[in-house]
Amino acid sequence: MKKNSILVLFLVIFMSCQNQQKIGFVDNGKMINEYQEKKDIEEKYTQRELAFQKRTDSIGKAFQLEAQEVQLQASTMSQSKQQEQYQILGQKQKMLQQQIQFEQQQMQQGYQTEIDSVIVKVKKFVKGYGKDYGYTFILGTSDNAASVLYGKEENDLSQIMIDALNANYIKK
Repeated sequence: MKKNSILVLFLVIFMSCQNQQKIGFVDNGKMINEYQEKKDIEEKYTQRELAFQKRTDSIGKAFQLEAQEVQLQASTMSQSKQQEQYQILGQKQKMLQQQIQFEQQQMQQGYQTEIDSVIVKVKKFVKGYGKDYGYTFILGTSDNAASVLYGKEENDLSQIMIDALNANYIKK
């Protein structure tokens, strides 16, 4: 009876060892950074930033000209009129700075929202890929958070997934 129990236990252990799990890993940073949609978003916001910078430079120069004009006219104004003009300039400067800061925040929030959307898409894609190709686990790693310290080259799915993501993105 003991021999049969040991034999059955040995067979169960042996059979469970035969049931191999399919495991792969991806470099999260590489996948995100080489995904064409992310590159397109970065390019779009780079262009917006350049246009914004040109506009703010133009506004700044116009304000400087206005301030210089007030300074030139200040010598012909009474003390109270000078104070009034400088106060108006100060308020205008403060308002312009607040507007610029608001627009910068809006642009940053828009960028972050779009990048977060890309990250969600990539995660969803990896999950679907794992299901479709019978993976038990697909692990993620990056330079900042290395959860995979070693993996065989053939288990690195990064480039395969980047190519598939980009092919899928181009189709749309």
